[in-house]
Amino acid sequence: MASGGAITGQTGKAPLDDVMLAMDVVDTLRHEQNLVARELGATAREAELIERLRKIYHDQGIEVPDHILKEGVKALAESRFTYTPPPDTFSTQLARLYVSRQRWGRTVLIGVVVLAVVLGGYFLAYRPYQAGMEAAARIELAEELPARIDAAYQQIFNETKVQSALEVAEPWVERGKAAAERGDREDALAAIEQLEAIHATLLAEYSIRIVNRPGESTGIWRFPESNTEATNYYLVVEAVGSDDDLVTLPITNEETGQTEEVSTWAIRVPDVTYESVRADRQDDGIIQRNILGIKQYGFLDTDYTMPVLDGAITQW
Repeated sequence: MASGGAITGQTGKAPLDDVMLAMDVVDTLRHEQNLVARELGATAREAELIERLRKIYHDQGIEVPDHILKEGVKALAESRFTYTPPPDTFSTQLARLYVSRQRWGRTVLIGVVVLAVVLGGYFLAYRPYQAGMEAAARIELAEELPARIDAAYQQIFNETKVQSALEVAEPWVERGKAAAERGDREDALAAIEQLEAIHATLLAEYSIRIVNRPGESTGIWRFPESNTEATNYYLVVEAVGSDDDLVTLPITNEETGQTEEVSTWAIRVPDVTYESVRADRQDDGIIQRNILGIKQYGFLDTDYTMPVLDGAITQW
């Protein structure tokens, strides 16, 4: 084996074989912990330690030059060929994080992309949309709904032929505008709906005709649940337009409290009216006076040709 100089302390590089042997010597010394502790910590001569190392290698069939053994002993004392981890500083942690980026980089990248999409959608889409909706709501409450209320009232004013229609409409105008001013959109829309209903009633023209067809009831009577000693009498009627087509009207059933859109219903009447119509039909099977009331254009109320009472039913 060629012998070079010491591993350190010379200008030239030591042969690779020498370096490898010196590293092996150091490794042997580390594994022989008792030998190292006894010899390096004692005052015995370095030659005795080298002799012991030579014997170890000789027993393994390896001949190691003395300068390699000396260099190995020296290297162990100087902690050469020993890895000393760097101190655990912030820079070291960043370096370890960077080295391990293949494990977490993909996940972090996906997370960053998702976060960017969410934030972008929030600030670039949702926030502008929300701001636009809020602005539209403010404009609706401040301008559009009051304008619709005024327009509905103006239509009533133009079509009505009675002062009572305006008296019914004006409280809804006040209520609707007050609701819009305080930001109550639902109440403002409810007021507009009532004004539109008043206008629709003014425009309506129809007759309330007593039903007089074979196999169908003309009149019915009931015992009210609240007073079983009394009897409620009803005439079955239908709303007929000027073209003889049936007209659908909102009728509130006094027994259920529900309002239904119907063209045929039963109006409660005094017993005298009920008996008059019954006698008229029994006379010849035909009701001569079959028009119970007339609703004219421009009026809210129906003019009845016979006495009637408040109340109606839609099912019997």
